[in-house]
Amino acid sequence: MQPFTVLTAIAAPLPMANVDTDQIIPARFLKTIKRSGLGKHLLAGHRYDDQDQERPDFVLNREPYRAAEIMIAHENFGCGSSREHAPWALLDFGIRSVIAPSFADIFHGNCFKNGILPVVLPRSVCDQLMEDAKLGANARITVDLERQVVVRPSGAEIPFSVDHFRRHMLLNGLDEIGQTLARTAEIATYETARHTAKPWMPSISL
Repeated sequence: MQPFTVLTAIAAPLPMANVDTDQIIPARFLKTIKRSGLGKHLLAGHRYDDQDQERPDFVLNREPYRAAEIMIAHENFGCGSSREHAPWALLDFGIRSVIAPSFADIFHGNCFKNGILPVVLPRSVCDQLMEDAKLGANARITVDLERQVVVRPSGAEIPFSVDHFRRHMLLNGLDEIGQTLARTAEIATYETARHTAKPWMPSISL
């Protein structure tokens, strides 16, 4: 998993609340178990019309937001079903951080497991950041996980907080498997000692 330290990027303003996972990635695109190729279906119901043609007024269909790596939304982002395809679609599009006043719990956790940083900030602050984002490519926003601040184009810094363990995992590009493999030597030592003390028990190898 790619580490997340400091990201300075174009931000796409999405002034919508209760964006559920079926909006993020509609159910008809869930036939795959691959993490790649889902970005083109991100927010498909908003991006495309009934003939699968782009809606020119939707933010992700406009420059410079086609290259956005940050998304700013309103309350309860990621509600609905627990599909992990939702963060996969965001990541495949290029989104590494979502800023919103609140997130659905399961989606929030799935973001961390897939290298996306969800940042919780008050609605009034999110609205200010959306106004910044509307200025386009010359108004990039920085999300600094190391210092836990969002930096506006003006240079103003907005603090946010992230669970210490999840921050560690993102900074080091670790998911649960990576965290386990980081302790391979300790696990091997334990297994050797256990096998010596209880040779009838099966051993675990990594």
